[in-house]
Amino acid sequence: MRILPVCAVLRSCFLLVTLMSNAPSSDATKAGSASVGQQRQQLLSLFDQYWQYELRTHPQLATALGDNRYNDRLDDQSQAGIESELREKRKFLARFESIRPSDLSSADALSRELMIRDLKVELEGARFKAWAMPVNQREGPHVDFPDLVSITPFGNLRDYDNYLARLHEMPLVFDQVITNMREGMGEGLMPPRNVLQQVAPEAEDVARRRGENSPFYKPLEKFPGTIGAADQKRLRQAVLRVIDGEIIPAYQRFTAFVRSDYAPHGRVDPGIWALPEGEARYRYQIRRLTTTDLSPEEIHQIGLKEVQATAKELLAVAQKFGFNDLASFNQHVKHDRQLYAQSGEQLLRLYGKYVADMMPELPALFGHLPKSSLVAIPMDAARARNGVPADYTAGTADGSRPGHINVNQWDPEHRLLLNVEAIAYHEGVPGHHLQISLAQELRDLPDFRRFAGYTAFTEGWAFYAERLGKEVGRYQDPYSDYGRLENEMWRDIRLVVDTGVHAKHWSRAQMVELFHQYTAMDEPNVETEVDRYIAWPAQALAYKLGQREFLSLRDEARKKLGGRFDIRTFHDAVLDNGALPLDILRSHVESWMREQAR
Repeated sequence: MRILPVCAVLRSCFLLVTLMSNAPSSDATKAGSASVGQQRQQLLSLFDQYWQYELRTHPQLATALGDNRYNDRLDDQSQAGIESELREKRKFLARFESIRPSDLSSADALSRELMIRDLKVELEGARFKAWAMPVNQREGPHVDFPDLVSITPFGNLRDYDNYLARLHEMPLVFDQVITNMREGMGEGLMPPRNVLQQVAPEAEDVARRRGENSPFYKPLEKFPGTIGAADQKRLRQAVLRVIDGEIIPAYQRFTAFVRSDYAPHGRVDPGIWALPEGEARYRYQIRRLTTTDLSPEEIHQIGLKEVQATAKELLAVAQKFGFNDLASFNQHVKHDRQLYAQSGEQLLRLYGKYVADMMPELPALFGHLPKSSLVAIPMDAARARNGVPADYTAGTADGSRPGHINVNQWDPEHRLLLNVEAIAYHEGVPGHHLQISLAQELRDLPDFRRFAGYTAFTEGWAFYAERLGKEVGRYQDPYSDYGRLENEMWRDIRLVVDTGVHAKHWSRAQMVELFHQYTAMDEPNVETEVDRYIAWPAQALAYKLGQREFLSLRDEARKKLGGRFDIRTFHDAVLDNGALPLDILRSHVESWMREQAR
């Protein structure tokens, strides 16, 4: 029990007497309390209405979150469906704004503020018609649908019948997406040609896998024991009919359209500046994804400074290996075959090993740990060709599905092993899996906050988590430690090349050259990364900007709290409200610091 000084007790007593002497009558107090209570109930009810609307409107999201009520359908991507959703979001915004924040607790007021902020950002972006450019080498139904299979439950007969119904809807979604792409073509809203040229081969690869070789047949290879032989036979026959008679023809139509009609009209210039309102588009994406008001030029200059700082750290490691300059050491790394993977299975084992090795270290870093489990699985082949080395798929809040590190096994002999350890910590623990799983377990928060995905927070945290491995003694292999610093340089360069291509009219070749100048990254990774920044303007900025904010807040907490600073309580404070915009995160942590200081 903390004992207050006498002066503090006297001030509290005086304040209490003053408040009592100026207090309203008991009837007025009851009326005010009733009003406050009604406002809170109205807000909580509205949160639930909004969340249920989101899940109904986006059944694929519902599946990903473990809500299986809508597993028999897919997202409506028609223009009518998009316009209807915008109308509903405007109505929800007006209803949230009508609730008085002065009648709410600080926690409820923050939730209301975040909801209003999110809706305004989404509605602001509607003018840019992102739905008219729905496809690139990393997005679209051609890669989304096979990936959806890996997160769909198959535990009973209803699950399989729902899956069959969902398969029947896939051709309709392809038609909707093609209609949207045609609309974009007519308005000059086209992704770059070089990324579109990668789309048709991705779709064609799925279309070639017929019958039992199709990724859509995989759930029928093994049934749970509760499903009888007659139903198994019925389901196998029905799924094979829909694969060969509906899904493959849809993929073939999509492939032909992209190859012959769409990709040839892709824009020549890779930067978003080449689109209508290009500068405004990029500014909007920066605000949305980084939750900052930094300009492209400010971010570019931050990146240049960070590149030089990390280059010094990399050089220090290279000198320990006996090399006098970074370029010669990077050439050594690129040509040493022992530093490359030998098989996809080796990559899968390494990710699993590094996660397992990190688990015992977590109690030294966190007071709260998630209950959800984590496994490393192969990335679906449909997106591996143009995919990152690994990424993360969240598990479900009820634990029925573990979190997944999706390991890219494509062309393993050309993938360096140096940064596998750092990526394992980023995608797994203490990175995405720990942060996202803890957020899902925050039952006192509205659902939209438990599952919030502010990119600067989630990716900034995962990037920050890579350093935590170093702080608890991991990266025992010096090459692996060099890989960690390579990851730092990787994210530094993103600030330079993303703003370079989208604001400064850089070419793709300039982007590739900067990676070659400062890193030993393998060629498949360089190529897929550069095309990723071209396809997703500003997304790559969130990693470094978010990490800088976490490091800045930790440094401030150490200085203000001195010997009372505890890394575990700091991390718990950072994560105990789920993902937040960076400015709200700073306010929250600064409030926590003041409380700790008292």
